[in-house]
Order: sequence, then C-alpha cells, then structure tokens
Amino acid sequence: MIEVFGDLGLRHRMGDGVQNETVFYSKAENYWREVEPTVDGMLGGYGKISNIDIDGSKKFLQKFLGQGEGKTGNGCALDCGAGIGRITKRLLLPLFSTVDLVDVTQEFLDQAKVYLGDESKRVENYFCLGLQDFIPQDRRYDVIWIQWVIGHLTDDHLVEFLRRCRGGLRPEGLIVIKDNVAYEGVIPDDVDSSVCRELALVKSLVTRAGLTIVCEEQQMNFPDEIYQVHQLALR
Repeated sequence: MIEVFGDLGLRHRMGDGVQNETVFYSKAENYWREVEPTVDGMLGGYGKISNIDIDGSKKFLQKFLGQGEGKTGNGCALDCGAGIGRITKRLLLPLFSTVDLVDVTQEFLDQAKVYLGDESKRVENYFCLGLQDFIPQDRRYDVIWIQWVIGHLTDDHLVEFLRRCRGGLRPEGLIVIKDNVAYEGVIPDDVDSSVCRELALVKSLVTRAGLTIVCEEQQMNFPDEIYQVHQLALR
C-alpha cells in the first residue's frame, strides 16, 4: 500500500487515547476497503512508478544477500502491508524461496492469490491483520520488508511492531523500511488516516525499538510532486 500524498496543512501529533487509536485504525481500514485491488490502486494512481520502485528496492536489498559472514539468507521473507502482492511478486519471490504476506484488507489478500499466479504456491501464509496486532513467528524470516505502511501505525505501535519484527528474524536477518518522509514534523493525511513523519523521527523510533540502521538510501527518479522516499536497512 502506498501513501503518496498527505494533507500539507497542519503538523500533527497523534492522540494517545484508546478511542483516538480506534478511530485512527478503523478509518484506515475503511479507506482501503474502497480501494481497487490493482497495482494502480495500491500505488494511489501512480502505477507508473512501480518499475522504478522495484528496481531501486532490488539494488538496495541485493547488497545484503549472499553467502558469507554478515550476509542475509534467502529462505523466507515477510511482506508487510502487502496489498495484492506487488512487492512479493516483483521483488521478494524472485529472491527468496518462500514469502508470507500480511495485510489488513482481506480482499487484497484474496486478489494476491490470483495476481501471483503459479508463484502463489511459494507463499506459505496470508495473514489478515493490522500490523499493530501482528506477531511474526520467532526466528522465521531472513528479511521483513515494510513499505508504505508505517504511517498507518501510531508511534508507540510502530516501536512495538519493530521490536516484534526483531524477534522474527533469523541470524543475520534484516528489516527494511521503505516509506515517504516529510521535510519537517509529522504531516497527517485524513483521507486514508495516516501520517508522514520526518526522517529524524523515523530514525528515533527505530532506535527506541532497539534496532540499528546499517544502510540508508533515498529512492531516486520518483515524480517531483510526491514526498521523498527513503529506504532503511535495520538489524
């Protein structure tokens, strides 16, 4: 799933109350239920950037894969906020033996089984859950890929989710966050009930989760009108 645009108005601080969190998550779920289960739908009408996105992700991820000390294995990957499986199909299945998908929208996961075609036989699990509730299996994943979805988590839930992801990694495993970053502060999007955080805040939440950034890159060649997108490799 992608959040290309945000409300470029007021800086936003998330509410801490349970009621506010409930509304925040339920609005997002309702929004995505109405989105067409296509690549263009996943990319907010920007399906044209998919090839650029996948190429950039592949170059970034391949730096860590291979044999030898410190290299990440290619057994099993987890696609977080997987939607219809665009990233699973184009990035993860070509590089890993098996992939699991997690997404909050059941219709997307149902469509993923069609979209992935014959390759769907190498998908072991389709989890229909919000990431705030998802618990990765201990030491299952070589790579946990989290793209265009952290804005749908509150700060505390993002930290907690990243901590759980750390427990879900195999030795030398890797977590990758790829997402929009704001120039300053936190920018809300009331349409899909998400936020776009500045890079410094994302990094601080990563640190709170007990993770270290081992590599960081900006995705290049995206249209000028969308937010900058950064990739962070974490261990």
